Amino acid sequence: MNGCLTHRIPAAHTLGAFLFGLVILAPAGADAQRLTYSTDQNISPAYEGWEEDVDGSRHFLFGYMNRNWEETPTIPVGPNNAMEPGGPDLGQPTIFQPRRNRFVFRVPVPDDFAVDDELVWTLTVNGVTERAYATLRQDYFVDSMVRASENGAIGAGTSSPKIRANTGPTLQVDGGMSRTVRVGEPLVLTAVSEDDGVPESPRKRFARFDPTLTRRWRPSARVTVNTETGLRVSWFLYRGANAVDFEPPQVSVWEDTRTGAYSPWAPHFINPEPPADGTWTTEATFSAPGTYVLRCLAADGALDVSYDVTVTVTE
Repeated sequence: MNGCLTHRIPAAHTLGAFLFGLVILAPAGADAQRLTYSTDQNISPAYEGWEEDVDGSRHFLFGYMNRNWEETPTIPVGPNNAMEPGGPDLGQPTIFQPRRNRFVFRVPVPDDFAVDDELVWTLTVNGVTERAYATLRQDYFVDSMVRASENGAIGAGTSSPKIRANTGPTLQVDGGMSRTVRVGEPLVLTAVSEDDGVPESPRKRFARFDPTLTRRWRPSARVTVNTETGLRVSWFLYRGANAVDFEPPQVSVWEDTRTGAYSPWAPHFINPEPPADGTWTTEATFSAPGTYVLRCLAADGALDVSYDVTVTVTE
């Protein structure tokens, strides 16, 4: 059934809030099982808030909630994936990873943007249209502590001088922002990333007490999501066709909370040990010609930084 939903999503909105709303409205019994879907559901664009850089420039922050656990819809920029005013293309993704994806992209705030103005992201997926409205209201302001809490690195309201001093990872990708490769020919991607060790990786924290520990203890559930901390680097498809494979397999960048998933949000997950020299080497192989945008994401669980590479794939 076609539909149109319009809403504003506050900066403190979490996956838990999505599920909470669904549980309230859901029927009991067998029908409740239908809350979890693999495919055929829509996607809610999310306005996460706005932030201000040290130079005074401001940016709107967007993410989304893909209600599917398996389907990764491809929605080209256009009527079904548009941002206005100034769009329709303001850098939003066209490939949508499953489930909740936070702080996916930033949009510079126009100099003449007033508090009462709105930037609107419209998404139509599987016959349902939803919109996210970005404003400069003060209660949407996002700082590093909000990011850390929303990403699941700390509990809601948690703070310390150490976590407030976290600077997030650095990231450098060798080879330039544009590449050309043939179908079936591996493209070598080299990323160099370092981190200040904040927040500390549980692997290191637990090793001080029990060097033989191989399964991390999971704290009790909190209001926000819960993520593994420590440096991780992953490549994923941001724009293009679903026709790329990465080797080795990449740590998930979306909140896959299923036990056994290769995801920082999965129970008992432990980040792979970072390379000694801080260099991650990945091969991307494409099965169809076209233009692709690959994104490299370096994250410490609280903060992250990304770098995009545009790849032209020929026959």
